[in-house]
Amino acid sequence: MRPFEGIKVIDLTHVLAGPFAAYQLAVLGADVIKVENPHDCDQSRNTGDNKPLNRSNMGTSYLTQNSNKRAITLNLKHEKARDILKTLVGDADVLIENYRAGAFEALGLGYEDLKKINPRLIYCSMTAFGQDGPRRSHTAYDHAVQASSGVMSMTGEAGGAPVKCGAPVIDYSTGTMAAFAIASALFQRTRTGQGQHIDCAMADVAMMLEASHITGYFSTGKVPKPHGNKHSYAGSYFYNTKEGGLMLAASNRRQNKRLFTALGRPERGDGDNETRAKNFVEDEALLRGILQEKTAQEWEDHLQSQHVPALRLRTIDQALADPQVKTRKILHQHTAIPGVEGPLTVPMCAFKLAHGGPSIETPPPRLGEHTSEILGGLGFAAAAIAALHNEGVI
Repeated sequence: MRPFEGIKVIDLTHVLAGPFAAYQLAVLGADVIKVENPHDCDQSRNTGDNKPLNRSNMGTSYLTQNSNKRAITLNLKHEKARDILKTLVGDADVLIENYRAGAFEALGLGYEDLKKINPRLIYCSMTAFGQDGPRRSHTAYDHAVQASSGVMSMTGEAGGAPVKCGAPVIDYSTGTMAAFAIASALFQRTRTGQGQHIDCAMADVAMMLEASHITGYFSTGKVPKPHGNKHSYAGSYFYNTKEGGLMLAASNRRQNKRLFTALGRPERGDGDNETRAKNFVEDEALLRGILQEKTAQEWEDHLQSQHVPALRLRTIDQALADPQVKTRKILHQHTAIPGVEGPLTVPMCAFKLAHGGPSIETPPPRLGEHTSEILGGLGFAAAAIAALHNEGVI
């Protein structure tokens, strides 16, 4: 039995962070119902590198985090659609939405409205800046939050232009944090019997990702600057080798000693952290010369055998080909998805459980694929469902 089996989730989210939060619950057993506007679907459906899939509303950005969900269309601007949503909420455990703060309250679908229907409801609101504060009404995406939070200002080469992270780290970190908050609220409910309103903001998550930098700033008053791949010590730095790049991460003194010993220069591995920092230029020049003697893969093999943190630079295709990825079983291959040509592999979950762990049973649904099934379960006859479709409700 997986952790969230028997938990019903209403997923009113779009793009990446919100759908990923619901997805993490889905792969752990929750019954997740994805709700979309029939005329304005989740924009991730037409986003990704595969243009034909984008045109069919099955873009790779959507496919990534919507397995194990059922899909229904509801035009929430229509009163009948809002009534259907309220019926769904009646026996739901969780509702997740990531629209502008106040948007759902304006529709009569805010937490205070819905907890009257279901006091045990866990209602998770995901926004750029949160439900309060002067930026409450501001909207943003991952890269904009990277810019506003300080993340971009400390990323890139020294003296160069600010650079955003290559992956949408704020989105997926926010989705993960929201899933953790929901799990916490569900656990809390087992003790109190009460529902909860979760206020999860991308900007707050960005601050958590900068946690050590923030503490350092308040301690010293120094604003972090970009310094590329350079760390405080030469043993924690990126080097070009005979072939390929190698990232050394000998952060502590024991690892530093093992690094220089493994390279035949044990006398350079002594000294406290202040000495290591003072000797950066000399140590960096020494390491740069030595590491040119072998390939990055050879150095990775040798240094790892000596318990030195060192990994060669890999592109995403090379990283995915690493046998370690296959061993960990964090990816799932759909052999067939309606409307998608050929098999498709998606990331699933970043942890394993000894039993009852994450798994995928069903592919990402087409827009509104389960509308009739879900409405039928609420007692709507086929004729009534057809009428709702003709009225633009579904």
